[in-house]
Amino acid sequence: MKRRRFIQSAGLGSIALALSIQDELTYAKFFKQNPLALVDIQLFEYEFPRLNKNGQLIGLKKLRNKYFLEELSADQPLEMVAVSSGKSWRDSPRSEHLTRASVRPRHAGTVTAFFISKYPITQLQWAAVAALPKVKQELDPFPAHFQGPRRPVESISWLEAVEFCMRLSHKTGRTYQLPREAQWEQACRAGTRTPFNTGATLTSEWADYVSTYAYAGETTGNYRRQTQAVGSFAPNAFGLHDMHGNVWEWCADCWQPNYRRPSLTEGTVRAIRGGGWLDPPERLRSASRSGYDQHGLNRTIGFRVMTVLS
Repeated sequence: MKRRRFIQSAGLGSIALALSIQDELTYAKFFKQNPLALVDIQLFEYEFPRLNKNGQLIGLKKLRNKYFLEELSADQPLEMVAVSSGKSWRDSPRSEHLTRASVRPRHAGTVTAFFISKYPITQLQWAAVAALPKVKQELDPFPAHFQGPRRPVESISWLEAVEFCMRLSHKTGRTYQLPREAQWEQACRAGTRTPFNTGATLTSEWADYVSTYAYAGETTGNYRRQTQAVGSFAPNAFGLHDMHGNVWEWCADCWQPNYRRPSLTEGTVRAIRGGGWLDPPERLRSASRSGYDQHGLNRTIGFRVMTVLS
């Protein structure tokens, strides 16, 4: 057993499409605080799947979106993908199968355009940033339980993920942060209002989770029992991978059990989104949410980062 021991919690277990982001960002270049470093906005192409309630592929749709590369080290880039602005709905209707009270009542807000990492932060990316000068605390360069350079880093606390963001911000001159829940759900849904960004359900062909359980009418699938290399599954309509499953993802927000109260500004339990390899499909829904202690380490929790170019 690694020294960063496994802590399992019982609780774990619309907008326009990508091309609608503000036109002025299409080929814009943004100067960092270091004027020698530029951000070059480019386009990439991808296909995303749509499934029916039986888990059958309806079709693959070709799309393009914008991204830029952030160099973490000489040979380790971080791909940052555009998420367009728009009205954000955080909820699931009562009619949605296996919905929970934690995602109600319906909660609306406006999310401005931002960029988010294409994948959960990998172990190679973590090690590259862990080698940068400390801001507030030390970082173990190799914390993950499931080792693999392209696997998502896990077994890291919320505080360590924040340290990663601070080191990256100091290096680049841009402000990198964990996404807020509203931003995370905007990125995950990518214009959809269905339980999953794939449609009415999900199968093990498209995500890493406990697929021996079915959500709707799909056939049960292959349960892999561990994390998978990022990008092993098709992206959503924004071109983002692993928004469902693989690892839960830390968010900036303090956890609260539902949307009835104003957002908390202080607390030690933080929101996590997306579900992971140890969860049944209902925990992977776009609206699904949970919380975990900010000091805790868990082999099912990783993160991704976001930034705003302005």
